[in-house]
Amino acid sequence: MAELKVSVVSADREVWSGTATQVVAKTVIGEIGILAGHEPVLAILAPGEVRVTEPSGNVIRARAEDGFFSMQADTVTIVAGIVELV
Repeated sequence: MAELKVSVVSADREVWSGTATQVVAKTVIGEIGILAGHEPVLAILAPGEVRVTEPSGNVIRARAEDGFFSMQADTVTIVAGIVELV
């Protein structure tokens, strides 16, 4: 399966980065799921959980607030004022 390059960043540090097969995040218009090859997306995050599924199947969970979600060329960037791994 194709992979995504993912960075999860808070206002003051990088919280997590690596490769993933899927990313799911809550946005102000609803939950969005991203796989490799997805069209470019820019969305405002709603307070909630971000789930990053690593190629091994392990799921990284983080709580994010006040930020945005960007996906372009199989690169996902999540930037939020507050991000905590759960």
